Amino acid sequence: MTNKTIREIADAWKVEKRPYVKQSTFATYMLILENHILPSFGESCELSEKHVQAFVLEKLDAGLSAKSIKDILIVLKMVMKFGVKNEWMNYYEWDIKYPTVQSNKEIEVLTVQNHKKILDFIHDNFTFRNLGIYVCLSTGLRIGEICALKWSDIDVNTGTVTVQRTIERIYVIEGETKHTELVINTPKTQNSFREIPMSKELLSIVKPLKKVVNDDFYVLTNENEPTEPRTYRNYYKKLMEQLKMPQLKFHGLRHSFATRCIESNCDYKTVSVILGHSNISTTLNLYVHPNMEQKKKCINKMLKSLGK
Repeated sequence: MTNKTIREIADAWKVEKRPYVKQSTFATYMLILENHILPSFGESCELSEKHVQAFVLEKLDAGLSAKSIKDILIVLKMVMKFGVKNEWMNYYEWDIKYPTVQSNKEIEVLTVQNHKKILDFIHDNFTFRNLGIYVCLSTGLRIGEICALKWSDIDVNTGTVTVQRTIERIYVIEGETKHTELVINTPKTQNSFREIPMSKELLSIVKPLKKVVNDDFYVLTNENEPTEPRTYRNYYKKLMEQLKMPQLKFHGLRHSFATRCIESNCDYKTVSVILGHSNISTTLNLYVHPNMEQKKKCINKMLKSLGK
């Protein structure tokens, strides 16, 4: 066996991996290597559990979430397996411990009143950029999906919006050169390809527009060129300030849509499919938090079925 450093193994792994993953995924791998893995392990020839566990605790102390750290370890494990396959290093099993999290941070959503207020304002103050926010609050689309939405994705005959692409700015590292690039991609996962029915109100807004717009144009710009998420996020922020809304991240519009669905007693599987989640547990963990009243109802219902 010829021992190589993690840096040398990572260089060879990058060349092998590049043709098989999406450009945006590859860019994410490069950032993780550059910012986290190589500074800590670049000159090492082994990845023992003790060293990886120390790395995890250090990153948690630096303010990284457990989810982000797990993503880093996925890349580290891929590099290690590649090194083992080529007989450049030994394989190590890790059983990494994460300190228990005290409480789940509650997601921020609009109140029903503010949700309605934004929809009403956009209905009375139409612009193509405003329409994107209306679509988000009525369908739960992600910001990248909204920015990549074309008029051809809106079918007024079936009354549906089809999600089939997303747009993002990625950080590209090529040797010593680094730059960012705007890329239009297929959605996040297979489940993110989806058809969503439009509400009557949304359909009444887009129906007359569909007669005059160019199907190849992007909805937000009504032009051949899209707007990018960062620009649209800034526009949204200014609009919310204008409407004197509480500060809420753009992703909060998607959370607000999902929360309204759950509050309306929509079944969880349907909500999960509309949101394009890869599995229903994501939806349950994010949005389903029964309160004491719901728990009591549930137990009473169960006892009633027993004739009690």
